[in-house]
Amino acid sequence: MKSNNYKHSDITEKIISCFYKVYNNLGYGFLEKVYENAMYIELRRMGLFVEKQKQIIVYYENQKVGEYYADLIVSESVIVELKAAESLCEEHEFQLINYLKATEVEVGLLLNFGKEPVFKRKVFTNKINHI
Repeated sequence: MKSNNYKHSDITEKIISCFYKVYNNLGYGFLEKVYENAMYIELRRMGLFVEKQKQIIVYYENQKVGEYYADLIVSESVIVELKAAESLCEEHEFQLINYLKATEVEVGLLLNFGKEPVFKRKVFTNKINHI
């Protein structure tokens, strides 16, 4: 199946390209903030609109119960969660899915700058908008 059959594949392909460029330049072992800053630079160089540490408010029965901060939101269409862990675990994936649940954004990328570069794509359709 061609990747352009996926929602926002044009944007996610650019994000993944930036991910590998940053990984190849910096390698493994930095804190997430270093990778976040480098990704921000590369994504902006590609002409994408990027927001860092954007607040995501979580609601329960129309009442605010918490807040998170997404590492990056690209073109108001893709949430990017960055990790610098030895490997990804299920909790990382659920964190991204929960970010998607709390917003109108339907596509998320989990990028791990671990010993080996790994990414996962998550999709969640949510009709409720609280962002």
